[in-house]
Amino acid sequence: MTYLLISLPFLLGAAVLWVGSRHAYASQFKVTAIVAAVLLTLTIVFDNLMVAAGLVEYDGANNLGIYLGLIPVEDLFYTVFVCLVVTALWPGKAS
Repeated sequence: MTYLLISLPFLLGAAVLWVGSRHAYASQFKVTAIVAAVLLTLTIVFDNLMVAAGLVEYDGANNLGIYLGLIPVEDLFYTVFVCLVVTALWPGKAS
């Protein structure tokens, strides 16, 4: 089974949760963009360092073949999932 097939149900569920709470607070899109920018940058940098150090390896047969440096793009799926879920559940400004 590929990383995409494993991740897809979780990503879709997170997207549905995020869209469902889309109007929970006015700046949800902005907060999501900021959280995503920070977490995706950190993930790309440190996961590339871990692969370069030999701590992690990826089976090329199980990914799409699209790489960001040394990491397959699928390695970012868990980060996208976290960004969507955390910002969907983020408490809005109190009334």
